[in-house]
Amino acid sequence: MNMNSIIPFLVDLLFLIAHFGLWVALYNRVNAFSFPRRFTKPILKVLLLLAICLPIYLLSKQGDSLGLVKYLASDFKPSFGPLRVYCLFVFSSYAWLGIPWLLSRPIFGFYSLSTSKRIKYLDLEAELNHQLFLTNRCRTFSSLPFNQIFHLSVEEIELPIPQLPASLDGYRIAHLSDIHLTGDVAPEFTRHAVDIANNWRPEMFALTGDIIDHPSCLDWLSGIFGQARASDGCYFILGNHDARMEDAKPIRRAMIDANWIDLGGKHLSKQMRGQSVTLIGNEAPWFPAPAELASSDGSFRVMLSHSPDQITWAQQNQIQLMLAGHTHGGQGRLPMLGPVLSPSVYGSRYASGQFFRQPTTMHVTRGLSGTRLMRINCPPELSLLTLRAMNS
Repeated sequence: MNMNSIIPFLVDLLFLIAHFGLWVALYNRVNAFSFPRRFTKPILKVLLLLAICLPIYLLSKQGDSLGLVKYLASDFKPSFGPLRVYCLFVFSSYAWLGIPWLLSRPIFGFYSLSTSKRIKYLDLEAELNHQLFLTNRCRTFSSLPFNQIFHLSVEEIELPIPQLPASLDGYRIAHLSDIHLTGDVAPEFTRHAVDIANNWRPEMFALTGDIIDHPSCLDWLSGIFGQARASDGCYFILGNHDARMEDAKPIRRAMIDANWIDLGGKHLSKQMRGQSVTLIGNEAPWFPAPAELASSDGSFRVMLSHSPDQITWAQQNQIQLMLAGHTHGGQGRLPMLGPVLSPSVYGSRYASGQFFRQPTTMHVTRGLSGTRLMRINCPPELSLLTLRAMNS
């Protein structure tokens, strides 16, 4: 391959990377909002169709390559055609979208918080000695190479928090999220995760949404979550998949019947280890956001949020600890580059991990399950958090 053919090849390759990057960015942002699914699903299908069809169209015009060098350089006219404008727009996205995306990769530690972790990986089918799929669809996906849907990552995380009250140093929180009871995966999967958390003896359970996807699974909630035990209580909020149910009230009732406390859209004051703590549940944008908090009442503030997108709300309301899920860690992670798909206004910046944006420490879990029964280099996560004091 000589230089005359290398340059056109590189230009075509760079165009394709940026082109698909734009559509991924749109996909992530569209899924971040509370638009009705009857609108977003067609929109996303159209976006995918356009993403695929444009390169095919260019190939059909040019033959064995996209031919962008020839197309952009030849027959230059003062009046640009729509396709020429789009091509230039795509290349410009490297500056305003590509560079920020690259800098937000986990290896660069963008807003990330250094933590101490102890991780144990469990093959739950082997651990429980029986199969966990309930449908042929799940059986097929679970048998695919590299799929980790039944490989649970139990992560004990020492989470440093600036200005943590001394009495709360060492406080233990079991964080669950994104249960996604669809009827594909046996309830024993989540029940065993709750058992593991119980054995760790948490002082608080926190469940940050997306519990139910199919009404037939409502009867499972008592058996899965009724056994959870924590000295300061078990708290839950709902997420966008719960909002897709015809009525979310039965989910709330079932969780309350299982002795969990509904924190959705509420503030709750408690004494924990003799320290005043304000617990907040933020289910926005799918359910109403909680009322704004007073500037400061001296309490330690903990917020359960389904989406990490509420980090700005947390900062504005002086939340010291925010727990979130929703993004599933991207469902798959590329070596070195990390996640790509993530339903967030921030793209994949906060897909999972620990972050600090003054004054808020945020932990985003990859969650336990999902409606897409594929996880690549991104196993389900049970987060066992121990709060640790650190200097501001």
